[in-house]
Amino acid sequence: MSSYSSSNGVPSGYLVTRKVDSFAGVDFSGDDTILSRSPDALNMWKNYKSNINGIETRPDMELIKKYDNTIFGLFFYDVGEITHTVVHCGTKLYDDDKVIFEGMNPKNSQSFIFNNILYIKDGINYLEYNGETIKEVEGTVPTTSIGNADGSGTTYQDVNLLTGLRKNLRIGDGHTTVFKLDTENIDSNYTVTAVIDGFAYVQGKDLNVDTVKGEITFNSPPPAPLTDGQHNIEILFRKTVPGYRDRINKCTLLTVFDNRVFFSGNQDYPNAIFHSALEDPRYVSDLDYYNEGMDLSPVKGMVAGNNALWVLKAPSQANTTVFYHNPVIDSGYGKIYPSVHSSISTGCVGKAINFNDDICFFSDRGMEAISGDINTEQLLAHRSSLVDSKLLREEHYKDMLLEEWEGYLLVIIDNTVYLADSRQKYQGVNIEYEWYYWKLQHNITCTTVKNNILYLCANDSIYSLTKVSDNVESHWTTKNDDFKYPHFQKTTNKRGGTAETSGNNIIVEVKTDDNDFEKIAQYDNTKGYIVYRIKKKKWKRLQMKFSSLTSFSLSSYTLESFVGGYIKR
Repeated sequence: MSSYSSSNGVPSGYLVTRKVDSFAGVDFSGDDTILSRSPDALNMWKNYKSNINGIETRPDMELIKKYDNTIFGLFFYDVGEITHTVVHCGTKLYDDDKVIFEGMNPKNSQSFIFNNILYIKDGINYLEYNGETIKEVEGTVPTTSIGNADGSGTTYQDVNLLTGLRKNLRIGDGHTTVFKLDTENIDSNYTVTAVIDGFAYVQGKDLNVDTVKGEITFNSPPPAPLTDGQHNIEILFRKTVPGYRDRINKCTLLTVFDNRVFFSGNQDYPNAIFHSALEDPRYVSDLDYYNEGMDLSPVKGMVAGNNALWVLKAPSQANTTVFYHNPVIDSGYGKIYPSVHSSISTGCVGKAINFNDDICFFSDRGMEAISGDINTEQLLAHRSSLVDSKLLREEHYKDMLLEEWEGYLLVIIDNTVYLADSRQKYQGVNIEYEWYYWKLQHNITCTTVKNNILYLCANDSIYSLTKVSDNVESHWTTKNDDFKYPHFQKTTNKRGGTAETSGNNIIVEVKTDDNDFEKIAQYDNTKGYIVYRIKKKKWKRLQMKFSSLTSFSLSSYTLESFVGGYIKR
């Protein structure tokens, strides 16, 4: 039975029991953390497949394959029953062991699959690969005009930034030999061809070309069409506009939205985004681009979600950093994506992602999220308060990698990983994520996920995070606990405490107040409960630490202490 001081109502000899059987991540904020969080944990996480309430040591990195240079991209591409492992290594592109392309940009690359074709962007190339042949994307040839021999008629399709080739459709009349194209100064080093009623006519044999005037002269007049007014002449020519293809080739960002591919990150057009035609990544109109704001602060991320494409820019004096695009039908231009400035002015300095329908980006204050959609006022909600004190001190914070895996968002900076848990959230000023903290053996250069397996590329090697290893050091430190009575001395219960744990070489340590950690016991081949004896008197705060150099799990722990008198000052 507990007794109380009758003079002041303060408990004396009161027994306080601390039990944690559900863990909630780390708290590096320096505040008085809740019992289920750790102010100092390493390489632990909640594996929902094996231990929904407890925590355990992360998997280890298992070597899959080594290459001869830094890996900047890893893409798994399925063709039928064959999985191609496409690796961007240095300036080369491999399909497993075979070099399929040389001249890659030694920077991180991105990819997407459309109609079972793999497309790859690296900042200088835009490639397509079908499992057998790789090549620069050959732009869809647009029909830019339909008209009469004198060039009058109708403008039809826009010029494609990805190709200089164009088609003009014209109508023969049986006596006219000279046909005007819809542009002048066409390429003189390209052989113009024409198809008339299914028959091909070639420059130098059947026709001559004035490249300066943009005129085609047939040796004999093309016939009139069988149907009046129906074009029967298709002229194929080329006009290369310097810099057009580079508008896309130099892009470093891409995302798919509304069945189109959106591109950005071109240093020559830092605040511009471009997009492809509907369901055609090979066609990017020279008119399909938008400037995000009046200033030239660069686009740092594009994210599809909440009924819009969100464009996140770097901080600027104009305070116009977050824009969104929503499809609108225009009577003249069809579907367009006008740029609208949101009510958020905080800029993006890292990366951006749609994390389980949460539009997130990393500012100079940590992880932010956009609350609201295009039909409501957008508000900024912070998501990383528990780890900001470490996260923002990372030397290469702005060069982070983001990957989604097993319900977590992995924020990878060199060999450090911060894991935001989508299934564990708490209500602070905003709804925020619980976080875990890892250190890997190697600096990570790129990542990907296939069949729920996380692949990590570290310099010249590909690893999977699948190995159950005895080489991962991990620990979990409990709250620096005052047992609910900060101004009173406490004494631990001699009966000890218990923990539900499993693993080998598990070390239990304890510290009181400003003392160092002291080893209490080590437990080998543990399965089930352990009992530890902690004999500490006259302390204000107490902290425990569970650790191992091999994999272990922790499902719960308990500790009891008696409350004593006032702490002497």
